[in-house]
Formats: sequence, structure tokens, C-alpha cells
Amino acid sequence: MELIRRLPRRMPAVSGRIPAISDWAIWRLPRWLTVFVLAVIAANLAAIGVAAPLTTFHGHDFVLYGVLLACTAIAVEWSRRAKEQHGMSKDVQGVWEFPIAILLPPLFALLAPISRLALTQWRVSRAPLHRRIFSCASIGLSYGAASLTFRGLGHLTAGAPGGAVGRDLLWTVMVTLSAVVMSAVNKAIIMTAVKGTNPDVSIRSRVFDHEPLYNDIAEMCIAVLLTYAVAGNIFLALAALPVITLLQRSLRHAQLVIDSRADSKTGLLNAATWEHEAAAEVGRAVRTRSALAVALLDIDRFKVINDTYGHLVGDQVIKEIARTLSSMLREYDLAGRFGGEEFSLLLPQTRAVDAFRIAERVRANVAGLSIIAPGATGGERVHVTVSIGVAALDSGSVRKLNELMAAADAAMYRAKSGGRDQVQMISTTRGLSAISGPGPAETARTGNGGSQDVPSAFRRAQSS
Repeated sequence: MELIRRLPRRMPAVSGRIPAISDWAIWRLPRWLTVFVLAVIAANLAAIGVAAPLTTFHGHDFVLYGVLLACTAIAVEWSRRAKEQHGMSKDVQGVWEFPIAILLPPLFALLAPISRLALTQWRVSRAPLHRRIFSCASIGLSYGAASLTFRGLGHLTAGAPGGAVGRDLLWTVMVTLSAVVMSAVNKAIIMTAVKGTNPDVSIRSRVFDHEPLYNDIAEMCIAVLLTYAVAGNIFLALAALPVITLLQRSLRHAQLVIDSRADSKTGLLNAATWEHEAAAEVGRAVRTRSALAVALLDIDRFKVINDTYGHLVGDQVIKEIARTLSSMLREYDLAGRFGGEEFSLLLPQTRAVDAFRIAERVRANVAGLSIIAPGATGGERVHVTVSIGVAALDSGSVRKLNELMAAADAAMYRAKSGGRDQVQMISTTRGLSAISGPGPAETARTGNGGSQDVPSAFRRAQSS
């Protein structure tokens, strides 16, 4: 790798537009991730080199391979049109390639993704070349694993009980198990790279949430059905095209639903979705007489940040704060982007003292963010702070979301007028208010005008 890095920065090229090797985007990845990407690509090439001399070629194999690749090309063309209209990147081309892994020698499975991803790069979207090649290698290795799994279990069909029915059942189980192996290998490789690129990505939400898991299972089941169909009649692949189109449309619909709920810049809930879901949570808390809290967070002097460093840095500030909220909150908390530089939080099953402490941790983490604005001197750290207002709905209280929002908004503006970079809280039922910030101590104020340490103040309010 060091040898490659030392190659000349300019290499002759016919078009003059090919970047130098040392300028490739892959070298900007973390060192271990660069090694991982190159290792996966090398493993795929090695697998092709091992499989090629062991493969015996037959005319029927080339016909089946050609028909399935033709269907893949048609699917790529359809996904290109869908992406232009809806911004979709999810596709189901694996449905056409999985039968290749099961019905043809392993070499065909290893080669299958190459033509599809080359066509995608040309017709759908231009991705960094190392990313496209890495995806091709990852998919090829997963198909190779499925092919070896199926062939490793092939001897079981010879002694299957129950005659033809038993053999069919065992064959179906073997194909399904091969599909599971394929999916597991591919996701393990891809999610390792994704996590290395962005440590904040949740593997659980990307793989095991209801929607992606359901889509993966649906794609897998159709791939198994298609494999069974083309095993008996090659040209049934063409009859399956409309069915696969419906699956693609269902994925596009699911993506549109997600996009309609999320803020495009931060990935948090948008204001309308947050308000709808928060109102339902407040109603549930009132019915079950459980605690709940709402917090409003506003970036201090955000206009000054935009005017000083530019709107691109301002966008980076918003994204970093959103990432901080996502990493700190619980799975059932609701975080949304309420306005340009304002965020809203709903904390179910959270007492006033706990909501206050959560908000204070958020404030402290935001104040510690390291956001660098590019400059002639190599960059300048942008100091970002937030003011947070918290309103708590204690158990037994009867309040509506708009009342809690009004109380949190008043607390936030009190934090702004009190010097910014602090948390202020109003408990809607206990007569308790609290304030904290970057200073040496946190204080809480009760209805008699006194002040004291926050935890003891909360304990007294809880028992009063």
C-alpha cells in the first residue's frame, strides 16, 4: 500500500481526466478500512482465479446466464427511471442473480455482479470507483458462499425420504439456507464498511428494523421462487418481470413513506411527524398517569455562525447536533427538527429530574463538539452552544402537547435571556423550576424563591 501511495501524482491518460492513483478517494478512508476494502476485492479476485480452471462449461449454462443477465439489465434500466423520479437507490437485482449462484457453477456467481454494477455505474449514477468495485466484490463473495453452501448440501437429496415430495422439500430448504448465508455474508461485509465510514450508523436500524427486514425477506422469497421456476423452464424468468416490478414499487413506496416522515438534512423526524407522534405519546401518558417530558433546543447565535463561516458550515453544525441527539437518546424517545435551528425532543417515561439531566448532558455534549471551518490557516474550530427549555408532565397531570410546548418554549427563552448555553426547566405540576449551564454548579428554584442543589431540590419536589 505504501508503494502505491508513493507513485507519481500524475500518470499519463488518454483523456487527461483520470485522476492520479494517489488522488483516489480510497486513500482518504481510515487506514484499517482501506485495508479491509482492498482485502475484500483481493479475496473476490482470488476466488475467481481458483474457480475458473475448475469450471466445465456447457451451452445450457450460457443460455441461462444470458437470460438472467438480460433480465438484470432490464431491471437496472427500470431502476434508473425510478431513481430519476424518486431518488431511489434500493433495488432488487439480486433476485435475478441468485438463481445463477444456485443453478450454475460458482464461477458464474462470482462474475454475475460485474456486468450489473458496471451498467449501474454507467446508466444510473456515478459512485466513487472504489465503492462500486467493493460492492461488486462483496456481492460476488456472498453469491460464492451461497453456491458453496448449496453444493455442500447437495448430497443430502440422494437419500431424502418421502420420494419426490421429500426431495422437493429438502431442495427448498437447501436453497433457502443458501439465501440466508448469502444475505448474512453480504450484510456483514457491507455493514463493516458502513460502520467504519460512519461510526454513528445504527446496524440495528439498517438491518433489523421492521421495514428493511421485511423487504429483505420478501426479496429472498421471490429469489427462491424464481430459482425453482427457471430450474424447470429458463424462459419463466421473463414472465417474472412484472412481479419483480411490483416488488421494486413496494420498496419505492416504503422509501417515500420514510422520506415523508424525515427531515432531509438531519434524518430526524420533521416537524409535522414529530407533533403527530408526540401528541399521541402525551395522550398515552395522561391515560396511564405516567411521567413524560418535552424539550426544545435552539442553537445560540446561529445567524452569526452562518454570517461568519458560511451556510455550509451552518449546515454541518445542524447535522452534528442531530447526530449528537440520535446517539444520546433512547430508542423510544422522539427527536425532531422543529425549525431552522430549533430541535424538539419528547422523552416518554421520564420524570422531571431525569429529563433535566438528559437535557444537561445534551447541552454539554453539543458544547464539546469539534466542528472545523475551513480557512487559509488550516481551519478554525466553530464554538457551538445551545439553549434548552424543558417542560415535565409528572404522573397524574392532565396536560396537552401544546401546553407542554408552550412551557418548554418559555423555559428556552428564559435560558436565552439568562445568558445562553444553559438548560432551564418548568415542571407543569410541581411548581419547580431549574437552571443549569457550564458553570460550577446547577441550581433549582422552588415556589418559595429559594435555591439549592438540583438533585436535592428534585427530591423535595417529588415528596411534596
